[in-house]
Amino acid sequence: MDARAAASSSSPFFSISPTPDSTPKPPSLFKLPPPKFRILKTLKCLPRPFSCSGATFSPSQTVESAPLKLRPLAAEFRSLPDPVERVKRLLRYASLLPPLPNSARVDSNRVMGCTAQVWLEASLSRDGRMRFASDSDSEITRGFCYCLVSVLDGASPEEVLAVKTDDLGDFNVGFNGGQRSRANTWHNVLVTMQKKTRALVAEREGKAPFDPFPSLVVAADGISAKGSYAEAQLPNDGNAIERKLWVGNGWPLKSLPNGALSHNIVPLRRTNAARFLFPDVFKVQELVNVLKEKKIGVVAHFYMDPEVQGILTAAQKQWPHIHISDSLVMADSAVKMAKAGCKFVTVLGVDFMSENVRAILDQAGFPEVGVYRMSNERIGCSLADAAATPSYMSYLEAASKAPPSLHVVYINTALETKAFAHELVPTITCTSSNVVQTILQAFAQVPDLHIWYGPDSYMGANIVELFQQMTKMTNDEIAEIHPEHTRYSIEALLPRLHYYQEGTCIVHHLFGHEVVEKINEMYSDAFLTAHFEVPGEMFSLAMEAKRRGMGVVGSTQNILDFIKQRVQEALDRNVNDHLQFVLGTESGMVTSIVAAVRSMLNSSQSGDKVKVEIVFPVSSDSITKASSSSPADLKSIKMGDVILPVIPGVASGEGCSIHGGCASCPYMKMNSLSSLLKVCHHLPDETNSLTPYEAQRFKFQTPNGKLIADVGCEPILHMRHFQASKKLPEKLVTDILQPHSRT
Repeated sequence: MDARAAASSSSPFFSISPTPDSTPKPPSLFKLPPPKFRILKTLKCLPRPFSCSGATFSPSQTVESAPLKLRPLAAEFRSLPDPVERVKRLLRYASLLPPLPNSARVDSNRVMGCTAQVWLEASLSRDGRMRFASDSDSEITRGFCYCLVSVLDGASPEEVLAVKTDDLGDFNVGFNGGQRSRANTWHNVLVTMQKKTRALVAEREGKAPFDPFPSLVVAADGISAKGSYAEAQLPNDGNAIERKLWVGNGWPLKSLPNGALSHNIVPLRRTNAARFLFPDVFKVQELVNVLKEKKIGVVAHFYMDPEVQGILTAAQKQWPHIHISDSLVMADSAVKMAKAGCKFVTVLGVDFMSENVRAILDQAGFPEVGVYRMSNERIGCSLADAAATPSYMSYLEAASKAPPSLHVVYINTALETKAFAHELVPTITCTSSNVVQTILQAFAQVPDLHIWYGPDSYMGANIVELFQQMTKMTNDEIAEIHPEHTRYSIEALLPRLHYYQEGTCIVHHLFGHEVVEKINEMYSDAFLTAHFEVPGEMFSLAMEAKRRGMGVVGSTQNILDFIKQRVQEALDRNVNDHLQFVLGTESGMVTSIVAAVRSMLNSSQSGDKVKVEIVFPVSSDSITKASSSSPADLKSIKMGDVILPVIPGVASGEGCSIHGGCASCPYMKMNSLSSLLKVCHHLPDETNSLTPYEAQRFKFQTPNGKLIADVGCEPILHMRHFQASKKLPEKLVTDILQPHSRT
């Protein structure tokens, strides 16, 4: 292998600041024998305690000894200013790593997230020391593995767990501008070592291991569920003529006719393929027929019930005016449907979404297009409700008294809230995917600006945490995020960034300490996804994963795009792979994820080699069986000032208990297929029977005598301008600098 060519392809990840020639180089960490005398032997046979650059560590030393062992190794790499020499050093170390036997190259020993295939075998010796062996199909990666195994093989569990991923940053071979590279192996192998260490220690101490989270395993030939919550995402089909059989670990063995069971195979309780992938053709056709006949468009949020999304996805093939997306794109899609001739738009979401669709259609010149919700009762949202309180208005009153101020309000709020807020203080809406850029650009355009974000407290805290992390970056790294900022400007803006501290989404609120602890114990080596609305602990965990190429923090669309990108990378590698993603947002996202993954697997020649597991970080006990009672008879749950019904699952007859920790929005599940069909069949509403289902059109006025619909749309239009130009509109900047001229 040509080391210079390897360095050229990987040089961004091996780049270091030049070291002056006068700086003495430390001795090589490992004394390498001449190549002709090199004898490869298992590292487990090396004498203990292990000697590293003259420093001997015995079991009696503190748990800091393992991190200390890394220091001379880091110094050795820092002493090599030439990237080519760094690659050569890794290749020399790779030649010392004993190969793993084929029996150890199994899925259970795979290190996830690495560009190359990497295997790690771990055991706990009788004297309480961790023993590691590793291998890879990449020579450079083998060099990484040799370094880590040489330091940690024979260490105590406490020593292994004491090493932090930040300790590996000292090597300056892992990241460049946050990009993902082969060098992430340093981090991913370490995380896998620590996960296996925790499991082995728990087993040695006789502690009961954590029950795994429920999950769906997606493969080219089918989909399986592990755990009752995951099974609830696969509605049972009574007409199934074939059942899938699964071995104890949940992997498919083969498909057999009913009754053909062997003694070592257990049947999955949900035995058929997912109905959101293969929905009832009669229901699909019924929906398509009525949509075509009456020219009805459908916009739906990602968080819909899986069965409903399955029907809609199938119907899209025959009627293009159906769109599933996040809340921002729903209104855009409705306008496109109106331009294409749709006379009605049905909205599957919460009420602020239908209000936004109604207002945007009016603004776009389509007041005659009817907009309908899916319930004759209020479809609320805990986050939107938090912004419609006297407390939030008091928060904005304070903002209005501290000019120059800008209110950045989350799109997931009522139109009325946006209108009242905009008259108190200049307001622009944001989404979870553009909030950071909106805030940074606002600070760049307006000197001495104060920004007041709301109403999501977790997102606000996460934004502050993100900016605090940016103060530790280089100016070049900050410029990649926003070209007009430096460490100095980020430090200066932090005291002028405020966020509301009394608003949360009831779903994302559930990703708290207990869930994070379990993820850290069992899924630290998996890909982690997190919505920007999750609590700080989950946010920090996902951000750490993001730094090593193993995570994403952002909007629902960001999460979907990240999963698709990682799956495509696995397909391009054309090797057997099992990808595991922890879904850190509402479980309704699974429909779009599974549909996208199945499409990718089935359209690729290597699709049969890749399996994708979607993990739901919820308790299996979060499912509560609903009785035959009607929804009105079910008990309600009070969460703060919000009263939540236990909404039964559309197809499965199962409900979601907030106390159980189910990451499923009960409000979103009020959008049923039966409601959609009912509304469609009754259109046009000549008898006014659908009046309670109509999206509200605000005819009321703001305190300044303007229409709520007109004022409430202004913050949305300001965001549209920002999305198109990457700058705040001049009108908004003028309002910020001259607030009294707006009244």
